[in-house]
Amino acid sequence: MQKPVSILAPAVAALCLLLAGGCEKENKVIKIATQSPLSGNQSAMGMDQKEGDALAVKQLSGPLTSMGFQVILAPYDDQANPDTGVANAKAIVSDPQVLGIVGHVNSGVQIPSSEEYHSAGLCNVSPANTNPKVTERGYQEVSRICGRDDMQGVVCAQFAKGMGIKTVYVLNDKTTYGQGLAEYFQKEAVNQGIKVVGSAGTEERANFDAILSPILSSKAECLFFGGTFDQVSACFKAARQKGYMGMLLDGDGFDSPDSAKIGGESLLKGSGTFYSTIAGPASAYPSAAKFITDFKAEYGSTPNAYATLGYDATAVMLKGIENAAKDAGGKLPTRAQVVKAVRAITTDGLTGHIAFNGKGDPVSAKYFIIQITSADPAKWVENKVCKVLDVKPPE
Repeated sequence: MQKPVSILAPAVAALCLLLAGGCEKENKVIKIATQSPLSGNQSAMGMDQKEGDALAVKQLSGPLTSMGFQVILAPYDDQANPDTGVANAKAIVSDPQVLGIVGHVNSGVQIPSSEEYHSAGLCNVSPANTNPKVTERGYQEVSRICGRDDMQGVVCAQFAKGMGIKTVYVLNDKTTYGQGLAEYFQKEAVNQGIKVVGSAGTEERANFDAILSPILSSKAECLFFGGTFDQVSACFKAARQKGYMGMLLDGDGFDSPDSAKIGGESLLKGSGTFYSTIAGPASAYPSAAKFITDFKAEYGSTPNAYATLGYDATAVMLKGIENAAKDAGGKLPTRAQVVKAVRAITTDGLTGHIAFNGKGDPVSAKYFIIQITSADPAKWVENKVCKVLDVKPPE
């Protein structure tokens, strides 16, 4: 007996082919996720990073596009909050189209979030996280293009010594970043012969009277505050209003035009206000001239420091994915292949030569000492670069 032929068979076959073609097309999509604070008190830094990330994807995706891939940027707002960052990280790693994550701004967010990246084998290139623990865990998935707090603290203390500082009071904001930076600064200050006349941690953001009283009584020649711009600039302003005229000093958490908006003319008084940073102004990098022009054309503003680092971190991610895809014969690479390719990167970026050691630290990182020379936030990138150092990470 002849078997009946279903009139649906050709249609089903055609549908299968269509679905297969759709799946194949879908598999050619590559997402690069980003995490940074896009809302809240630290959104200025977070938007800088995201805009640098986006411009890099727009300008540097050509090689992957020519291989038939569609590259999409998937930005996430971590709100500078560890819980939010981890929740975002869980969503990111669950998306199979995501082959890499660029971020974060805050070490206290990156460290717990990167546990999720590590568990999922997802490559993470950090543009700005400076806490030593970021790379000291030895995760192959995690690399950074910036320097570390243990060396940044050393740079700050040595600068203070070079400026003739003999006594210092040390504050921190009780975050992973601020405590680490203050600890390394204080240790090197002692090594340099600077007397630490007091230290404290504070989460205060408005009424600094109780914090400033012992500082004023100590007559410290320098106030070092390891923390981020929103809190530190308010404290520095309050210190000046109460008559403190010594040097004011912080790390790269101070690096935002909003510091000038909050601190105003007070930052220009006394012995001056300085900060160290792993991210100099774009104008400090000889290779960034075109980037500055392109950024202005794209966003209508001059790029701030974290935009440049965001661009370079995303460039490293794109190049790593490209190399992994080539090694895979033009097919979509696995996350493991991307991790391996990124760690092997050797390239010249806007900020200089980029290559990683076995821990994922850059083999050499730039550190800048910047002096605030204007209370105008629009002129933040014109602040004076006092010193530039190339420093190798600890072994």
